[in-house]
Amino acid sequence: MSTIQTTTYRRQRDHFEPQDADPQEQRRLRGLLEQIDYSAFVANREVIAAMLPPMDAAVFQRLAVQTATARAKWVSEALRQSESGAPSTPDQIARLTSARTAYEELAEAYEGLRRMVERGYLTIRSA
Repeated sequence: MSTIQTTTYRRQRDHFEPQDADPQEQRRLRGLLEQIDYSAFVANREVIAAMLPPMDAAVFQRLAVQTATARAKWVSEALRQSESGAPSTPDQIARLTSARTAYEELAEAYEGLRRMVERGYLTIRSA
């Protein structure tokens, strides 16, 4: 079983891969799996396009700026807490955790949006 490393978590691949099946049966199964994959592609394209606004470079830029701002706030909070030299309080750790979580969620959303474009679920309008 292979593992895919994404930015923050691991996902297991569990696709069945027959080893000793009849070649004709393997072709039939591959054809069926291709139909399943295509169905998933069409479903993703239709559902995502219906739920998200039209995409252009400005949408990506706004999300990138939001993500960069969240990252800077997270690191800024950590640096601010380290200035005193005293151990962080539970409230300070909660603020730091909240800032990190906000950054990580925005970064994952950006990567998810980018993947949607790469996979053809969304198209980007030209300027």
